[in-house]
Amino acid sequence: MCDPVIQIEGLTYSYPGRSESTLVDVNLRIRRGELVLLTGPTGCGKSTLLKTVNGLIPHLLGGALAGRVRVDGIETREAGMASLSQKVGLVFQNPDDQLFSPTVFDDVAYGPIYQGLKAADVRQRVEEALAAVHMRDYADRVSHHLSVGEKKRIAIATVLSMKPEILVLDEPSAGLDPRARRSLINLLRELPQTMLVSTHDLPLARELFPRTVIMDHGAIVADGPTAHLLNDAALLEAHGLEKM
Repeated sequence: MCDPVIQIEGLTYSYPGRSESTLVDVNLRIRRGELVLLTGPTGCGKSTLLKTVNGLIPHLLGGALAGRVRVDGIETREAGMASLSQKVGLVFQNPDDQLFSPTVFDDVAYGPIYQGLKAADVRQRVEEALAAVHMRDYADRVSHHLSVGEKKRIAIATVLSMKPEILVLDEPSAGLDPRARRSLINLLRELPQTMLVSTHDLPLARELFPRTVIMDHGAIVADGPTAHLLNDAALLEAHGLEKM
């Protein structure tokens, strides 16, 4: 068995100004190439856990953190955000939080420019990332004029342009109509990265993710094959989820 590309040990975290912990003694290992679904009731700590993987916690959000998070052998507390961004690409639930430039090209180019790449290399990165999400013809469009589904694809392209080894997505299917949701599922199936995806969309989990991790009250309460866990009605009901 290969070494984990994500290794979380004894992780406990509370946000600044809060005495209660949002994450409680979380232990998780994800191997390179795995597709892992993270689910649980609202407020269980899923989004917070994602932010520890790419270094937003503790580097930008602060708070009290105990335990260890390693990405490809790198301790996230010791690594800078720039080096972590080349390992982990985080796609937010709301694509408008990720798209802020005048055009799609500018949005997707932001990361490679921040990395200090030459103009020709930046353009190549943008072209490759847009091709990967089937949005090659959208480079000159205004991001905020796109549909939600199109924005989600561009948000994914903004992290793909950094060539991360790991994709971390927070509720990727939220706000999508059935056609856009199906299109997103097909897109995620094509991408080669290791994935950790937080969602309440259990049918999405069944289609894409062989492994599911269930959280509740800041802790991992179950971790195993998706087909097994999502067929356990008693387990799902005990943790605010419904069998689909």
